[in-house]
Amino acid sequence: MTTHAGENGEALRPEDPAELGPYRLTGRLGRGGMGTVYLGEDTAGRRVAVKVINRELAGEGAFRERFRREVTAARQVRRFCTAPVIDAELDRDPLYVVTEYIEGPSLESAVAERGPLPGSDLEGVAVGVATALAAIHGAGIVHRDLKPANVLLSSTGPRVIDFGIARALDASDGPTRTGQFVGTPNYLPPELLRGEQVSPASDVFSWGCVVAYAGTGSAPFAGNTVPEIFYRVVHEKPKLDGLDPGLRDVVAAALDKDPRRRPSVQEVLGRLVGNGTTDPATLAETVQAGWHQPGAGPATPAAAAPTAFPVPYTPLHPPAKRTCANPSGHTPH
Repeated sequence: MTTHAGENGEALRPEDPAELGPYRLTGRLGRGGMGTVYLGEDTAGRRVAVKVINRELAGEGAFRERFRREVTAARQVRRFCTAPVIDAELDRDPLYVVTEYIEGPSLESAVAERGPLPGSDLEGVAVGVATALAAIHGAGIVHRDLKPANVLLSSTGPRVIDFGIARALDASDGPTRTGQFVGTPNYLPPELLRGEQVSPASDVFSWGCVVAYAGTGSAPFAGNTVPEIFYRVVHEKPKLDGLDPGLRDVVAAALDKDPRRRPSVQEVLGRLVGNGTTDPATLAETVQAGWHQPGAGPATPAAAAPTAFPVPYTPLHPPAKRTCANPSGHTPH
């Protein structure tokens, strides 16, 4: 279930609640397999995204327990390059989770409308999404559904949403209650399709798919049917034609079929920023300070192509100290 904040919003319907707890609901943002996402305001007037769980799911005891566990874990995720969970109703119906409202297009829609991201825009997405995964994994969570629709391009940089919640839909054997896998076919890791355990390495694979999409305009395992996509994910090499040479090697490493051979998120960040720090707090500041919102004007040229792994990447952004400010003043399109 994704939140396309600032896009495709609509008015509340007669059957929609006007309030939930301390939150006043002002519109609909979207609907997915788990429930409906509303735009709301807290008592101070700050905008939030409120995700209300479908009654059918909320009525299942096993789901409620998984939902409680995953939301509790998600609230421990540090906010770096994410849309943090700030509140939740875990006991009384309707169940809901409240996150910070992120205004800006999704990466999916931005690329679909304007084409692949150039230079520094692409680098910012690569570093920002990896930084978000570092924060998510640091809380003991695997995102499980990382895809371009779950990356929002805000005025302060890319922000990853919907982390951890997908697991609440899982049955013990991997598929969801309806027999389908949680996730979008083009971005699922091969180990999930083989019925193996997912891990942080699974998110690294999805990160590689997301960056490839952002840089080329196409998923690296595209196909006309779901079975065709699944076959390519499990058996074929990714198509990375046109991807910036400065990112191709690390993306290819992230897309290794064997999760044991993929770099960790920290290793990915190390290769992206060279000898600079891989601390999520510092990297989030760097991404924010250097963020060039896609479509806002000419982009900074990409860094020179790096040498092969495991030699560290040439830094995509200089590791000099930067501030948290957003000096450009641009707004995303």
